[in-house]
This record gives sequence, structure tokens and C-alpha cells, in this order.
Amino acid sequence: MKDHIFFRNFNFIFIFFISFHFCTAQDTYVRNTSADVQAYVFGLKLNDANNSIEGEAIITVDFKNKLNKFSLDLVGKSEVFGMEIKGVFEGDSLATYSFKEDKIQITPSSLGSKTRTYKIQYQGIAERGLVIDTTKFGQRSFFGDNWPNLARHWLPSVDHPYDKASVEFRITAPDHYDVVTTGEKIEESNLGNGYKLTTYTEPAPVAMKVVTIGVTKFASKILEEVNDIPISAWVYPENRLDGFSDYGVATEVMKYFIDNIGPYSYAKLANMQAKTQWGGLENAGTIAYFENSVTGKNEVEGLIAHEIAHQWFGNSASENDWNHVWLSEGFATYFAILYQESVYEDEKRKEELALDRKQIIDYYLKNPSPIVDPSIKDPLKVLSTNTYQKGGWVLHMLRHQLGDAIFWKGIRAYYKQYRNSNAMTDDFRKVMESVSGQDLKSFFQQWVFTKGYPEIKWDWAYKKGKVVLNLEQTQDHHIFSFPLEIETKVKGESTISTVQVNTKKRTFEIDVKSSPDKVILDPNLWLLFEEK
Repeated sequence: MKDHIFFRNFNFIFIFFISFHFCTAQDTYVRNTSADVQAYVFGLKLNDANNSIEGEAIITVDFKNKLNKFSLDLVGKSEVFGMEIKGVFEGDSLATYSFKEDKIQITPSSLGSKTRTYKIQYQGIAERGLVIDTTKFGQRSFFGDNWPNLARHWLPSVDHPYDKASVEFRITAPDHYDVVTTGEKIEESNLGNGYKLTTYTEPAPVAMKVVTIGVTKFASKILEEVNDIPISAWVYPENRLDGFSDYGVATEVMKYFIDNIGPYSYAKLANMQAKTQWGGLENAGTIAYFENSVTGKNEVEGLIAHEIAHQWFGNSASENDWNHVWLSEGFATYFAILYQESVYEDEKRKEELALDRKQIIDYYLKNPSPIVDPSIKDPLKVLSTNTYQKGGWVLHMLRHQLGDAIFWKGIRAYYKQYRNSNAMTDDFRKVMESVSGQDLKSFFQQWVFTKGYPEIKWDWAYKKGKVVLNLEQTQDHHIFSFPLEIETKVKGESTISTVQVNTKKRTFEIDVKSSPDKVILDPNLWLLFEEK
């Protein structure tokens, strides 16, 4: 997800001294010290006369320590756009609150339980987050498009992934619309006045960045149930058959990730054609795909795999800090490749990784920075080739270092520990160390917290039954340590040897039967490097 230039592809995204002291990268969002949101109920009234919405948010808050003041995000009205608050209540009583600088600050009453319910009534026109527009077929539509922190434009909430909560949507809309949102549908009632009430509830805790609604005229179909999870497609009626076909692969992707990672967290998986600024947006249980993703040619398998992978990584096991968003994007990038490798075998893996490696190298020439970059403060700027493709390559190299069995065991352990929770890069490292028995500090330091990659200049010669290989790392900022596979081809027979590189210059000797026809570095694409 992101920025207007960040459309996911696969292949449909348009893109874009070793120290054991790990960088401490923290975003600037001010967290509530005591208040922990447990549940949201959003009642929204939509209409066809204008783009103003009427909202009522019922928010259950647990005070873990003291009854301290706490804040919710909501963009206030400024000229045309923004929200006006009509009332704030604690239980049935008026609450003590202030509303300024797009923050509702609430002071809880001194008496009562540690768990309180607050109600916020509001009205206005959202400038972002809730996209009210016409579809490419001219049909009026309403789509939630929250990533990364745009929920605050239409939903009073803690608009940061550190505080997750269950969510319920109660959508009152003109009765000619179909409605799908985060969660499982539990009610659809005609109100008899030209309006319809549709209610969905999601009991699993979710971050506001990945809750959504879709309200327009849809064609919808249950594609299959996987482990009792309904997989559905929601597409524009004009795209009905093509959309059901294109999104049908979601069932196979779902099976692969459940089998290889662990249980799915949400009530359903809807795949929704949508008016979104992104190529794909991994909303929990209700993924949005850009309007032209439907072609009838089944061209979006990689994109679908990427967005479904996010249901595990990014949605359920979420980054606790925006600077660690590679735990979402890098994982989704690589797990889409793993899915495609499982279907189309190793050549597909190599093809995807080769494309990603080239993009990483091209990006670095203009943006020499690490994956976790503490200088970035704006969540919209954390997305880059570093957090997508390079993050994916880090997982790929970790897989090679640990071996498939240990890598997958570690992935399952990480997901199990941080399912429906939050993690940082260090948390992931510690799980992988625990499972593998290896010290991975230097691996993570050089690949995640250090900019760049090995830039290798090399040559070889044949001397008396040996290939003499001279290798030099030419980058000037850091000497990387890594295993390097070397393939020697002698009279049509290939042999692969592995050497350990950990100095700027090194000469290696490899035994061969006779002078090789060819010597190839990294023939199986296990190393992120640039050949000079």
C-alpha cells in the first residue's frame, strides 16, 4: 500500500564495522499511556443528496493503570471538509473533553470501573479516508481507504496500529446499495423509508489502517469456504463474470497460507473491486483491489497473493512502529513469491527475485538508506523499494541461511506469538534465533539497519586443477558478511561450491577437473548483491 505512486504488482504493481547496537527507530505518534481501546462500533448514515455523513462511534476503553486523559484522532472541520462533534458521552452522561488540533482529548470521570464506554456523535465531509466518488461505470460509491492514518478523517479512533480493537459497522444507506465491510454480516434490514441498515462485526482486534467499508452496486459470490472461512468476490455488476474468475484464485492462496503459516484471524475474506488510490489495499478480511484489476485474463494472481499474505503479516501480526513496516510489506512481497514458487516451481521464484533485485539496485542509486530508517517521520513516506522488495530479499536470504525447515518453523512461531498483536524487528529476530539456535544479530544489523548491499568486483583464472577466484567488495560504507554460491561448469557438468565472504578482498580456490567453460556467481539467486 501506498502512496499514489505505490501500486502493488506481482506482476501488477507499478513501482516503484558490524555493530550489535540496533537502531532505535520510533515514529512520532503520541500513544495513550493508560487507555486501551477494546472495541469500536461505528454507526454511519450515508446519503445520495450530498457527501456529508452522520456518525456515532461507541468506543469501549479499558484503563490498564490509572484513569488518565486519553486522545482519539478525528480531523476537525475547516471550511468544507472535516468533522463537527455534536456530543461526547461517557456512558449516558456528558463527558469532559476538548477538541483541537484534530484530537479529541477525553478526561474520564473519577468514579467508576476501569472499563468505560464512550459515545461520540459527529457529522461532516471527509476529505480523505472515505472515498465518495463514482466508479468507472458511473455508479455512486463509498469506499474506506484508510492506510496509513486516514481513518481519522471519518472515524474517531486511535489511528495507529499499536492499539487494535474489535470493530462493528452499522451502515445506514439508501436501499439500492449493496454493503460489505470489515467483519461478518449479522444484519440486513430494510427500514421502510428508502434506507437499509447493514451490520457487520469483526471480533478479532484490528488496526484502523485496515478497516473498511464498500457501498455501491455489487455483484457478489461465495467462491468457496476454506477451513469454514467464506471466501467471496465483490465486483461491479458490469464485471461480474470476469471478476468472479479473476478473484477465484484467492481460495488457493488462502489454503496455502493457512497450511504453511497458521490459522486465519478474521471472520471472512472478501475480495472487493474498489475505488482505491492503491493497487491493492489489504483491509482485514475485506481486501480492496483497484478497479482495473478485473480483466478476465487472470492477471492478478501475484497481487492477490500479496494482499492475502498481509492478513497474516501486517494485519494480524502488525508492526508496532511505522519505521518497521517491512514486517508488513517485505513479508507480503516475499510470501507472494513463496506462493508462486509453490505453484510454478523454482524458475518463477528466480524470475520474481531477479526483478526485485534490479529494482533494489536502481532505487539505492537515488535513495541510499536502510530498510528501517529512523529519519522518516511521516507514515506515508515509509513505503519504498526498501520496505517492499529489499525486505522480501532479507527474508529470502534468511531462508537460505537457516534452511527451509527451520525458516518455516520460525515463521510459524513468530506468527503464533504475535498473532492479533504487534511486533518490532527485534521481536522477529529473537523468535528466529530461538527456533534456529543461531545468533542473528549481525545478519539483521547488516541487512535491515545498514544501507546498501555488497557490490562485488571479481575475476577468475584456471591454475593447475583449481579455479582461482579474486573477489572484492567495492562499496565504501560497510563490509558485508555472507555466504556466496559459485557455480563452475566443466564440459557440461555443473558444480556449486559455497564460500564465506567477510572481508573487503579475498581470493578463493575451487578444485575442478579441468578448465571451466563458465564460472557464475550466485546461480540460484540467494544473495542480494550487485555485480560490478
